[in-house]
Amino acid sequence: MYLTFGEVMMRVAPDGFHRFRQAMPGKVNVTFGGGEVNVAASLAIFGNQVRYLTAVPDNPITHSLICHLRGLGLETETMLRRDTGRLGIYFLETGANQRSSNVIYDREYSAIALAEPAEYDFAAALKQVQWVHITGITPALSQAAFESTLELVRQAKQNQATVSCDLNYRKKLWRWQDGCPPKKLAGQCMSRILPFVDLVIANEEDAADVLDIHAEGTAVEAGRINAAAYEQVARKITGLFPNVEKVAVTLRESISASHNNWGGMLFDRQRDQAWLAPLDEDGGYRPYEIRNIVDRVGGGDSFAAGLIHALNSHEFSDPAMAIRFAVAASCLKHSIMGDFNYTTLPEVKALVEGQASGRVRR
Repeated sequence: MYLTFGEVMMRVAPDGFHRFRQAMPGKVNVTFGGGEVNVAASLAIFGNQVRYLTAVPDNPITHSLICHLRGLGLETETMLRRDTGRLGIYFLETGANQRSSNVIYDREYSAIALAEPAEYDFAAALKQVQWVHITGITPALSQAAFESTLELVRQAKQNQATVSCDLNYRKKLWRWQDGCPPKKLAGQCMSRILPFVDLVIANEEDAADVLDIHAEGTAVEAGRINAAAYEQVARKITGLFPNVEKVAVTLRESISASHNNWGGMLFDRQRDQAWLAPLDEDGGYRPYEIRNIVDRVGGGDSFAAGLIHALNSHEFSDPAMAIRFAVAASCLKHSIMGDFNYTTLPEVKALVEGQASGRVRR
């Protein structure tokens, strides 16, 4: 059984690549999403038993959310339903070509930001759970959300569960402590959470933003990634936190909003070895070239879910195969609108095996 914990939000977005001033007044698309629930949904679609824990207001909107999550196969019985607080919202304008995507948050005073650790039944949520996944997004919401995340991972380790954490630094968050800059607050809080973590997941910027660990020869804003340098980043993370067994990093080169190169790295502390994916025929790193991106939101979450699934499977548990599976799963997510990765196991396996033409299957 897997457990993920974190905030779920309504996602509001215009059709296609429209801007809000083009679409409103008028129709917009309303779905649900959030880092931790995205991972839960993907794991469930892969056929795993998954429990999702969050705090939500008790109203008809969240009733529809719960029905949707149950339809995907998620277990929702331990979700905290509060009389106060609201469901957070994020508004998304999807970018194209040289115009970036833009996210507008409306999530202050959400139920999960207000909920104190004692309100959750962590013992029930952790029952029969072997793996817990969290991110750095929920602790960024409020002190209560940080303390709840910290208490969950403490109890998870007491139950001998494996804990994974995606650092997921969000510069528009981490503003709940007056006088403390977001990066400093993120570093302080995540440094208290990471001693309970076995697998750290990050993107190409997170280690620098949260832990002040930088990859040489990388300029993310310029779309230039030095993939080999992230082995040293991972080694430094495990040096700071000896409990961390593995570090995974997504490697995104943003040529434009519509064209990204995509790959990843997995480092194993005990073996003191790193693996990159995907590889070319000669065994060298060669990222997927993703053009005409449909939706890149949730790409990192689909990577995390793919990696967690692979590491716990018989077929892909070897580190070299696990990173290949994770990168393939997240590559395919870029073709799917919405936060959730509806890619199936056979589709991921086909891409891992090199079937990347996109030909119609009849």
